[in-house]
Amino acid sequence: MPRPTGRVLTLLELLQSGGTRTVAELADRLGVEGRTVRRYVDQLIDLDVPVESVRGRYGGYRLAPGYRLPPLMLSDDEALAVVLGLVAGRRAGLTTMEHTASETASAKIRRVLPKHIARRLDTLLEALAFTEQPGEFDTPDAGVLLAIADAVRHRRPVSIRYTDRDGRGSERTLHAYGIVAHSGRWYVTGKDARIGEDRTFRLDRIADARTLPGSFEAPVGPDPAQRVVTGFATAEYQHAVTLRIQGTVEQIRAHLPAGVASLEEDAPTAGEERATERWLRVELRAERLDWLPLVLASLNRPFVIERPDELRDLVVAFADRLASYARHA
Repeated sequence: MPRPTGRVLTLLELLQSGGTRTVAELADRLGVEGRTVRRYVDQLIDLDVPVESVRGRYGGYRLAPGYRLPPLMLSDDEALAVVLGLVAGRRAGLTTMEHTASETASAKIRRVLPKHIARRLDTLLEALAFTEQPGEFDTPDAGVLLAIADAVRHRRPVSIRYTDRDGRGSERTLHAYGIVAHSGRWYVTGKDARIGEDRTFRLDRIADARTLPGSFEAPVGPDPAQRVVTGFATAEYQHAVTLRIQGTVEQIRAHLPAGVASLEEDAPTAGEERATERWLRVELRAERLDWLPLVLASLNRPFVIERPDELRDLVVAFADRLASYARHA
């Protein structure tokens, strides 16, 4: 027969699964009488676990947000999911400024795992491989991340202190539309109130964020993620590149995603399938051109370089090198 302490922990696990639980339901699950359930609830309250009593026909007990995290009851599968999520987050660079937070959280969970589950987890982590090395990204401050998330949810202006890539600092008022995780970094996109234009900011370059009085209406149109990738594709860089490539949208996007290039797609003519190969116009901005010849070669599709001439010269030189390598015995 379970000990009373075990039943109290089981009660906590039931309440943490969400919703309101009736006294009769809890008594049945715990194998006790209703008055015993009430006594167990009192014990949780004595431990500062915020249990609320709900009155009425469908009343009972539920957990309320507390001033600190109560003891957390996880099933074996839930514990594995949390630890694997922490590992994946570190690999992807999507952590907060507290670099050790995910490691200590993972260590705490692993320390209390049953031995057979811990062994399964260790076996999985030993067998797990990633196709890319972990990125060395600057990560945002957790307070900044949460403050901006609150501003997004309540549509309130937020004041930020921002440092651009050239090291110039500025204070801005932002109408934040959303937070986007992209290629191992956190971004916030919204309207810069001072200039009245949409901008995207890296969260790790924001030193402070404070919500301001007032509110704003979110614009119609692309969602925040689409705004971010479109902004990357049209950003001002040293080189403006225009290409025409023969192929399908899917073939081109496999090598030049939306965050890199914009694609002008003509509507299919009557009876023409979307997957039909045709000439499509591709535009992108780049600080350097030396990576593009390899990308164009990997497309394995006919293409025409409209601009710049420098890219055409690089592609010709790249083709000559490949031909030279192929002739060597």
